[in-house]
Amino acid sequence: MMMETEETTPFRVASTVRALRLALRRDTDSEADAERADSGEKSPSERDKLWFKESSAKNLRNRDFLAPNTVLSTLYARGQVPSVVLSRILSLRGNGVLPVAGCEVMAEGLRVSVDRCAAFRGVLCGISAYLRPMAQRQGCVLINCPALHAKQAPPFPDALTLGQLRTILIADHIGALLRRQGYSVSFCPALPEDSDIINCLRMLGIDWPAVSVSWRDEEREEKIRNILENCTYRDREKERGKRDSRGEEMDGGMREEVRINLKRVMEEVGLHGYDPSLGTCTVQREALCHLAQLDRAIADFPASMATVLHVTSCQDEFRQQQTAMLWRATGTSVTQRLVICGPVKTPGTQMTSAQYLQLRRAQMKEASEMKYGEQVEGQTWEDIIRVMTCATVRFELLSTVHTSPVTLEVQREGSVSTKGPRGGVFVMYNCARLHTLFSSYEKGVEQGLYPEVPAGTELDFSALKEEGEWLLLFNYLIPFSELLDQSAQALELEGGGARVNLRTEQVCRFLVSLSKDFSSYYNRVHVLGEPLPHLFNQMFCRLLLLKALRELYHSALDSLNLPPIPQL
Repeated sequence: MMMETEETTPFRVASTVRALRLALRRDTDSEADAERADSGEKSPSERDKLWFKESSAKNLRNRDFLAPNTVLSTLYARGQVPSVVLSRILSLRGNGVLPVAGCEVMAEGLRVSVDRCAAFRGVLCGISAYLRPMAQRQGCVLINCPALHAKQAPPFPDALTLGQLRTILIADHIGALLRRQGYSVSFCPALPEDSDIINCLRMLGIDWPAVSVSWRDEEREEKIRNILENCTYRDREKERGKRDSRGEEMDGGMREEVRINLKRVMEEVGLHGYDPSLGTCTVQREALCHLAQLDRAIADFPASMATVLHVTSCQDEFRQQQTAMLWRATGTSVTQRLVICGPVKTPGTQMTSAQYLQLRRAQMKEASEMKYGEQVEGQTWEDIIRVMTCATVRFELLSTVHTSPVTLEVQREGSVSTKGPRGGVFVMYNCARLHTLFSSYEKGVEQGLYPEVPAGTELDFSALKEEGEWLLLFNYLIPFSELLDQSAQALELEGGGARVNLRTEQVCRFLVSLSKDFSSYYNRVHVLGEPLPHLFNQMFCRLLLLKALRELYHSALDSLNLPPIPQL
């Protein structure tokens, strides 16, 4: 595979901040310190606060990066930046560093401005590099969703709580993000083909693994029970005295109770972050079924490269920690982490997942009928309403940090707006606006009004002077690939504790913010102008920018298993 050269390395915000930091503190910091700052690792001196990337339209009018005066005062006498430092900053280039157009010391600090014309050209002429993660990783990840495990049969959709639905959607999103970054991803448990739950998940756009064989794997369950009966962590002392009065009823009659000392497992294996009160645990039939599913799912995984993520609700965290320790007691050596999801609240009412999905679908259909009237019928509209319902649900349940609670508005008299600046409907609406724009342009080409957009290398990007254009490139197109890397970085960089925070809210929040800024720009700027040759260059530059945004939308929505729709 051809290595990227200095000229073809995509621009990165992290690379630029790192280069600026080294230029500012070359004599006082080591490169290793800079690497730690870029990775997000905190240090006592808050080294990663030396430079700030600007993001507001107001500040971007006069600077792109800022080293505040408070920083300069700690580095240089009276905060006066030596001319050699300014020269170093002006000479920065290559290795993903954005081209610098100028720097100056002002009242607020040291301003740095990017060569915007060069940045537009570099990004829009090589957009594919900005729509994928920065690095491809290796490894196997099994995503386990305890909400889908059950004692005797697969769960029914009507029995799923809103909290459990949230864990399933988060598990699905994590899987999509990690696959993008090169991981081999599997899901557990496999569900029976054509069961109600698998059909429900598919309606939500979730491609969960299905099997045609029996739900239970009794032979594997029996094997695991035998391992636990004979393992060194069995607590026979606590079993004594209870054997005559208690037992677990299995298919073959009464079986002797098996208790495992989970605290010993934690201490001897050296696991951190688990509840110290786990103590001893009686092996139940439900746990054996769960362990059998896990064991079968990783049968072909190389243990040294495997990680298991248990995505569970905060209410079920203790029980899932027990399951994880029981699995460790059987001899498995795979790394296990817990992704803990906060509760879902519906003030004033009790609601199941099925009722919630039905309500959102009814509201989406009502909103569509109010806008389009009798047109809203047939399979095409059924598909649109289904996708919009999925978008509403995903954004409501995924836009909050996964460890925090979510509060839903579920008043039945409410409706879902197609234009309000919030959530999935707003995002899908703005994505559809781009589809409409390019459909109009293509019709203009067919009618001979406009020529085809030439290659980006033939355009003069200095025509992109509207502040919203730079904001869209600098805040969204350039950072997007770094955003896609965050889940894998969290998985790799966090310590070996039980919990891991994979920042699953980032893509939804990014899309909502993008949609607000794109909507503001699109409402102000007339992209398809008069078909006059002297106006074509600016129109083509804008079309190339918006084409890149459309591809970004599609890429981000794909990680949420949401297909773009042509109208809303």
